[in-house]
Amino acid sequence: MFKLAYNGNFESLPITEVFSSFLGERLEKDSRTVYVDADLMALIGVRDLWKKYPDRVLNTGIMEGNMIGVASGLALTGFKPYVHSFAAFVTRRAFDQIFISAAYNKNTMHIIGSEPGIKQDYNGGTHMTFEDVAMMRTIPGAFIFDITDNAMLLSVLNATKDMQGIFYYRLPMSEIRKVYADGSEFRVGKGNILREGKDATIIVSGALVSMALEAAKLLAEEGIQVRVIDMFTIKPLDEPLVIESAKKTGIIITAENASVNGGLGEAVSRCVTENYPVYVKHVAVKEEFGEVGPESYLFERYGFTGTQLAEEVKKAIQLRSQS
Repeated sequence: MFKLAYNGNFESLPITEVFSSFLGERLEKDSRTVYVDADLMALIGVRDLWKKYPDRVLNTGIMEGNMIGVASGLALTGFKPYVHSFAAFVTRRAFDQIFISAAYNKNTMHIIGSEPGIKQDYNGGTHMTFEDVAMMRTIPGAFIFDITDNAMLLSVLNATKDMQGIFYYRLPMSEIRKVYADGSEFRVGKGNILREGKDATIIVSGALVSMALEAAKLLAEEGIQVRVIDMFTIKPLDEPLVIESAKKTGIIITAENASVNGGLGEAVSRCVTENYPVYVKHVAVKEEFGEVGPESYLFERYGFTGTQLAEEVKKAIQLRSQS
């Protein structure tokens, strides 16, 4: 059960500490747990674990394909690998190895893709991945999580630690707004209803969850009540909740820090089209590469602020009323 704690503030504890604490516990309690990194251990906060468990915390260097190959070999021999690199490189560079060496071989692997989408800010377009969700959705049976905050990361990692399959976690690292109370628990494959409303539904994930809550607040001041759903499990999608929302509000706006092609929005659209057709509007990156800039600029540049989301909702309601 989760508890909403959003007030606009950022997390006081770095999410890297949440991850390193979880990993340290798994390394201590389960001798089959291993961690493989592409030379970003300092970024994700596991350098001390590297020193403590040098035989099970491995650095393969900036070679993500090789990293996935090593992890796949470890999985074949009975280990439980967690691997990490920037989201762009752990998916784009290593997709063939993930698809064949890991998924096709029915290996279990936990893949951490850090700082997805605009979270790369000053690293710019070469490091920004808007296409990772679309790529990973094509892997049969894979799980995709767009992590919102610290409480969610810890709950999801604990929920999946003994499951079988390919797990991809989009992990933000800097300037994370706290949405959920510490100790909140989340069900894999089930979306969270954060706010009820009758006029439209915003289905959102990851870095844009707080922006959707801001949009809902602004809209309420104008008498527009929107339902807000954190669809943190992008795959498998919570289709019953999508269909229920379509029936309840008749309008769905999806919002994601990813490409409009193949992401959360398309998953929602397919569900709606096949089960209960309603008007669906997508807020996402449309046929563009990333660019350099602070997050404040990038959120506005790609239409991700609460004010911009509120405007998209109003446009959708207007278009729906005219049809």
